[in-house]
Amino acid sequence: MKKTTDVLILGSGIAGLTLAIKTALADTSLKVTLITKTEQEESNTRYAQGGVAAVWNKDKDNHQKHIEDTLDAGDGLCNEKIVEIVVKEGPDRVREIIDWGTRFDKNKSKIDYDLGKEGGHSENRILHFKDLTGWEIQRALMAKANELPNVEVYEHYFALDLLTQHHLGYNITRATPNIKCFGAYVLDKKDGDIITFLSKITVVATGGAGQIYKNTTNPVIATGDGIAMTYRAKGRIESMEFVQFHPTALFNPAGENPVFLVSEAVRGYGAILRDNSGEEFMHRYDKRKSLAPRDIVARAIDNEMKINGSEHLYLDCTHLDKEGFYAHFPTIHDKCMSIGINPKKDYIPVVPACHYLCGGIQVDAFGRSSIDGLYACGESTYTGLHGANRLASNSLLEAMVFAHRIHDDIINNIDKYHIENRIPNWNTIGTTEPKEMVLITQSSKELKEIMSSYVGIVRSNVRLKRAFDRLKLLYDETEQLYRSTIISPQLCELRNLITIGYLVTYSASMRRESRGLHFTTDYPDKFDFIDHTIL
Repeated sequence: MKKTTDVLILGSGIAGLTLAIKTALADTSLKVTLITKTEQEESNTRYAQGGVAAVWNKDKDNHQKHIEDTLDAGDGLCNEKIVEIVVKEGPDRVREIIDWGTRFDKNKSKIDYDLGKEGGHSENRILHFKDLTGWEIQRALMAKANELPNVEVYEHYFALDLLTQHHLGYNITRATPNIKCFGAYVLDKKDGDIITFLSKITVVATGGAGQIYKNTTNPVIATGDGIAMTYRAKGRIESMEFVQFHPTALFNPAGENPVFLVSEAVRGYGAILRDNSGEEFMHRYDKRKSLAPRDIVARAIDNEMKINGSEHLYLDCTHLDKEGFYAHFPTIHDKCMSIGINPKKDYIPVVPACHYLCGGIQVDAFGRSSIDGLYACGESTYTGLHGANRLASNSLLEAMVFAHRIHDDIINNIDKYHIENRIPNWNTIGTTEPKEMVLITQSSKELKEIMSSYVGIVRSNVRLKRAFDRLKLLYDETEQLYRSTIISPQLCELRNLITIGYLVTYSASMRRESRGLHFTTDYPDKFDFIDHTIL
């Protein structure tokens, strides 16, 4: 079966929804199709607690301060042009989502916004909605998108592969010039049909890949699908070694997937990190103490845990204003209480967890990938904004700014593209029903163990080599399963996760220095520059 559309968007988070809304509003004659593999509201955006960083109070803050904070966090690898674009255009994009119905907390005057402060920021500039900012943005954007008659949303549809000249019988390699994208093969999860979605423009907005690790704040849908599809389509991927571990996920002995995030905004509100003896320790690692950038704090906690042989450290909120804490962080308070921790009296046990992928699909200032007709937006991309480490609350801002720039470029250039009707439908000949789902679930567990043990916060050549060897075995087994059985979402997600695991490990092995989120015991200093584009 074939379906056609002008603009095909894969993903329903802040990047995909913002782009769908802006494109549909700009030209009501365009058909905009949005694909999501679960419900429309399920995305990484929904789980973002902290907020959106934007220069708002110009009496105390300015663009240059935000730019400098971003560059400092990125540890010398940010693209300064992109940083300037995002910081300067960001406030206008925030005003747009406010106009579309997004609510942010006001201060006691009920006139001005209550601007929070997070690690790495020199000023209070975080707009937030309690500790549910992502949920609130997702709610408002969904409501706006659903008002537009030329936006069509397909729920429970899983994108399998991007369509290129390869599907017309051409031999496409990473050296092939002018690769073009014509849409995607998409699995209808409800009835099992594979639909050929043909489009003039395709946009990857599929989010991150936190599920390659055992402990992650990302939802179970964060399996790196868009990045893996783009890599298979011979698109360029960049800087995958930079995986951000959030310093303060809630430690729950019962285990959870995803783990619960204790927002950075809690430390911005005044919470203090303590070791198992109840002593502060961050002053030994950075003069900013508990408000240092995430890479520094996560490595400090990891080091303290290894020194003391402990499973977690603590976040102390007991000295904070009790009513104010609950007003700002009701979800965090209630979650802690549900497992027997009272933040008013007890220290909160915390542990680092995979949170954000700073690398991804290489795009330019208008979100264009190396494949013609394929754009990418949000966490699935490498724009150059984050460099070696993301500054807290810059991600939602980046998604909005690039969604706007992509929409501009699409509106100006879509007439150059056409629907490629020669693409064949998906071929299922020679495949059978999978007989043992345990093969998929066990391989997924093995992948998480490999990545967590060998490609985590601290790395080494020996660990990376061991990861490569084990990932190769998993890859071979999974590809054999993929070739011989009928497609399932679980198998495709496993295949994508193994690809992401390989890309992270490969990139880490190529960076022979320690910088930002990548720390290796073999090269503890910054000294060796290597081009980290994966062709």
